[in-house]
Amino acid sequence: MNASKIPGPKAQQFLDRDRAVISPSYPRAYPFVMDHGKGSEVWDVDGNRYIDFAAGIAVNSTGHCHPQVVKAIQEQAERFLHISSDFYHSSWIELSERLAAIAPFEEPARVFLGNSGAEAVEAAIKLARRHTGRQGVIGFYGAFHGRTMGALAFTASKPVYRQGFAPLMNGVVHVPYPNAYRPLLNATHEDYGQTVVDYIEHVVLKHVLPPDDCAAILVEPIQGEGGYVVPPPGFFPALRRLCDRHGILLVADEVQSGVGRTGKWWAIEHWNVEPDIVCSAKGLASGLPLGAIIARESVMDWPTGAHGNTFGGNPIACRAALATLDLIANGMMRNAAEMGEYTLDALSEIQARHPSIGQVRGKGLMIGVELVKDRATKEPAVKLRDRVADRAFEKGLLMLGCGENALRISPPLNISRELIDEGLAIIEAALTEAEAEGLD
Repeated sequence: MNASKIPGPKAQQFLDRDRAVISPSYPRAYPFVMDHGKGSEVWDVDGNRYIDFAAGIAVNSTGHCHPQVVKAIQEQAERFLHISSDFYHSSWIELSERLAAIAPFEEPARVFLGNSGAEAVEAAIKLARRHTGRQGVIGFYGAFHGRTMGALAFTASKPVYRQGFAPLMNGVVHVPYPNAYRPLLNATHEDYGQTVVDYIEHVVLKHVLPPDDCAAILVEPIQGEGGYVVPPPGFFPALRRLCDRHGILLVADEVQSGVGRTGKWWAIEHWNVEPDIVCSAKGLASGLPLGAIIARESVMDWPTGAHGNTFGGNPIACRAALATLDLIANGMMRNAAEMGEYTLDALSEIQARHPSIGQVRGKGLMIGVELVKDRATKEPAVKLRDRVADRAFEKGLLMLGCGENALRISPPLNISRELIDEGLAIIEAALTEAEAEGLD
């Protein structure tokens, strides 16, 4: 049982120091000051223990401080920390070979390594424009692709991300994401995903962005910040056909959904569709800063000097990523699929007892729970969602919101059934208490 007063006295001291020197732009979910973690559990500086259903925003894919990852980091740190991208080292090459081997397309792949998801998105857009000679790019409402100026032009999940930063990179057109639970378009097909693709073809490409000036479509296979939204089955096949018709590159932002989180290496594989470029980061190195784009060899044809960075291919991050990929391949990806199915089933049972749960959705351990005031009207229960998250934290569970009114469940990929059960029990207890206070 956690202390009755949270934050505790040690945590409060750190919070006071934080407010004095750290940028106020960071959104902080809870007054949690971490001391240490192991697996899917973390402890704060006052000794309070929490189950981790957030995993550092889906970053700690192998759990906290997995011994194989820690060993890989330590061994590399004793050899060298940095050499720069002007030279070579074996770990950079080995990791790129591994990523090319698991690329979600048949064509041989090439890899560019960076430091973050936003940097991966920036690199993908530069590559798409350079390869095609076109300038326009299509993104989606509800998307999150990062906060740097190029990636920010595509991010469209919360106005605060963009407010005060205009003008952004031009050439970007947004369209509705295929959220069948909350459709923005009148259905023209039984599958809402095909309706969205029709809108792109017959409205956007006809009236706004000529097809021969559209370099790429940038899309999250499962929308993350936008609410952990899973598209209908017809969306990606129809989108791939549209891209093929017009010579448009399909760029899959797998920063949050990739590297085994959904029970497959890449979420887009659930729809048997091959993208042209994949963006990766977050769970790739179990917590060390690392991003990557993986592109078809025929697409990654830019010349020497066209793009680069100082810290790309950092040796410590590369060794951590290689250890991470080994662990995910040797059981954690299978566990993500199994525990994801188990969690979805358990949440469906909880949903039957709580009318405020409008929809449960997800694949693997990328699961969203959308809260509503009324299932018929689907009116978002925003304050209820926030109360549930706060009550869960007080009871010993770290969990983040997403979208306007959804909770996200994204624990480490090696989480046990026992911890899943304990975490879900906390969610239901928190939901029961929050519901008692009202749905507004």
